[in-house]
Amino acid sequence: MKAVYVAMWSGPRNISTALMRSFESRRDCQVVDEPFYGHYLRQTGKLHPMGDQIMATMECDAERVAEELRSPLQPGIGVHYQKHMAHHLLPQMDRSWMEGMRHAFLIREPRAMLASLGAKLGPVRLEDTGLPQQADLFREQLRAQGTPPPVIDSADLLNAPGPMLSALCKRLDIPNDDHMLRWESGPRTTDGIWGSHWYANTEKSTGFSAPPSPAPGPSTLTADLELLLPECERLYQLLTEHRIQPVL
Repeated sequence: MKAVYVAMWSGPRNISTALMRSFESRRDCQVVDEPFYGHYLRQTGKLHPMGDQIMATMECDAERVAEELRSPLQPGIGVHYQKHMAHHLLPQMDRSWMEGMRHAFLIREPRAMLASLGAKLGPVRLEDTGLPQQADLFREQLRAQGTPPPVIDSADLLNAPGPMLSALCKRLDIPNDDHMLRWESGPRTTDGIWGSHWYANTEKSTGFSAPPSPAPGPSTLTADLELLLPECERLYQLLTEHRIQPVL
């Protein structure tokens, strides 16, 4: 199989690490975790948990990161899965490295996402959710490809992981692989060092599990997050209209 480079564009708290685990369970796949995080922190000056450690331990030059993302794969590896936070792709960054990659988008119902993000990050602004950047990137890829890139909703994935992964692999034009359904618990060397703050639930997991029921209600959001909700829901609806359906 010709080498396939998959750029998965997510926002925070969208089960993006679990999906990265799923791809890493493939025998033909290597993964990279949020490669532009260091550059994003250095350029924006945002105060994130473990920010200084992140910048000290990873490449913070976007051009060098981009070169690495297009480097040849190791023997036996046919898929390079890149877990990206959409807001890490800053407007001034060169995007030529993205050409020829297979792009996909991971989304989550905004109320649940905001509740989870607020608990981990503290004060949240709209751009911290990744939704505006996802919407812009989606439109950009739609113009470039002529057809909508695949959008996967985290709730659909949790409710029907096998069929949804089959649908995603089909849209990415890579072989489906049942190994994607299970993985060993614990941290991975491929995780960013920020995993100790963000990945507690994923480190306990061994596969996808059904979402909690009932869904989070109005009382789960603080007043400032409630103010963000309408715009988050609008952007989410733009993307969810194109979400892929499970292969049954």
